[in-house]
Amino acid sequence: MGYNARMLSVILVRPENPENIGLAARAMKNTGVRDLRLAGVRRIRVKAFAAAVHAADILESARLCPNPAAATADLQVVFAATARPRSNFPALSLDEAVEKIRSYPAATRIGLLFGNERTGLTSEEMRHSNFRFTIPQAVRQPSFNLAAAVLLTLYPLFAAGRPSPGAIREAPLPRADQEAAIGRVLAILEERGFVHDTNRRHVADVVFELFGRLAMTAKDRNLLLAVFHKGAGGGPSRAALPELQTVRKESRTRG
Repeated sequence: MGYNARMLSVILVRPENPENIGLAARAMKNTGVRDLRLAGVRRIRVKAFAAAVHAADILESARLCPNPAAATADLQVVFAATARPRSNFPALSLDEAVEKIRSYPAATRIGLLFGNERTGLTSEEMRHSNFRFTIPQAVRQPSFNLAAAVLLTLYPLFAAGRPSPGAIREAPLPRADQEAAIGRVLAILEERGFVHDTNRRHVADVVFELFGRLAMTAKDRNLLLAVFHKGAGGGPSRAALPELQTVRKESRTRG
């Protein structure tokens, strides 16, 4: 195949229909993707294996995770599928998402996050993604079938072949590290009184969406924490010092 299917992981969050799990595994098999992760699923039922058709090996090796945080912790960039508009989480088109996915180096670990068949992803679950995307449809149907959404997302990546020529060179941090940095930013904002009981949920959504789009590298994380820590009245953290010194040198050079 012309693309690196090993860079992709499919994460299904709280799927209710075992047949959809099996059909999603079949879609993965069709496009060469092997890493299936199921969040909030305790065991894979027989009906899923019956629907998989030659993809039982993907189900057998699937990772059962307690929640989306655990399912995405080691991934570096996560794209979440959403069928409805979210004011705090703007979405890319499927074509835009495909191009962005193709822009990352082949060694980047990328997750595709899909929600529950009836309710989709909650705002809290959406925070575990860097980008959101929607799949166009012709009729006013609330959403695609879960397994169909998986196939429609994977197929253009499979068909596109070679990576995008404008590939991003530096790989992002794992999501667990990105979320820890974003959590620290929110903690600083709360310490400064910007976040309080009446706006906490809204601000958390906006901050996760804003800094999620960075798909933070180590340098991004260090600079971000240095800026917020300094702005909060403290000196830069030790982890951020090398990056901050680099920024200061660049500023003096340009000045």
